[in-house]
Amino acid sequence: MKKLFLLALLVLGAAVADAQTIDTAAVTDDETVTLDASPTAFDGEAVTSGVPLHRAIKQKFLEGGVVWMAPILLCLIIGLAIVIERALYLNLSAVNCRRLIEDVEQALDTGGVEAAKEVCRNTRGPVASIFYQGLERYGEGLEVVEKSVVSYGSVQMGLMESGLNWIALFIALAPMLGFLGTVVGMVEAFDAIQLAGDISPALVAGGIKVALLTTLAGLVVAIILQMFYSYIVSKIDSLVLAMEDSSISLIDILIRFGKRDAAR
Repeated sequence: MKKLFLLALLVLGAAVADAQTIDTAAVTDDETVTLDASPTAFDGEAVTSGVPLHRAIKQKFLEGGVVWMAPILLCLIIGLAIVIERALYLNLSAVNCRRLIEDVEQALDTGGVEAAKEVCRNTRGPVASIFYQGLERYGEGLEVVEKSVVSYGSVQMGLMESGLNWIALFIALAPMLGFLGTVVGMVEAFDAIQLAGDISPALVAGGIKVALLTTLAGLVVAIILQMFYSYIVSKIDSLVLAMEDSSISLIDILIRFGKRDAAR
């Protein structure tokens, strides 16, 4: 988590510096166009065609205020970093449970418990780890095996859910930071109106527009992280279901193996 946080700070610093550079260049370009343009070339409206998307986003980032937009961007960067790490971990944890059960059963028939444990050691994922823990305690009885499988299943579930609390925090925090920036921006806008002594439509509209940009950014970040959060939760649910179903199959296999072993 510390490494992710440091990486996010570096990316955030580079993004802010780049945005400021782009903003300076944009102002210079606008001034050049204004000086070179004749009255007949422009009708007073803003020319927005041909502006790259990343440049427009950086411009809005600066308009919303770096003080308020930077924490929201930080929530997005760290949240996406955790999402990517969790997605990779969960996708690597998914295995063909039916094939694993068949391999374990075949190994039990041919080489006994040790051969089945070797199959589990060579298979990645939480299901294989649970199988290994159950097979490790086979000599202590099926009741102990069942308790071991249930206990270690809870451990594996905790490992899969690691980091979800941080994503949920950023989903809730990003809109709140946006609302806070909007409220502060509205207060500053009304202070400007009070100092001006007149309600200018341009002054009011400009202040409200800048204030609402932080809310917009916070909501966008929350929506993006919420979609990935739902995907990760659904992935965890499918893995937990596979773990529970496979654990029941393992107990049944061990019961049959114990009966065959006793018959010999």
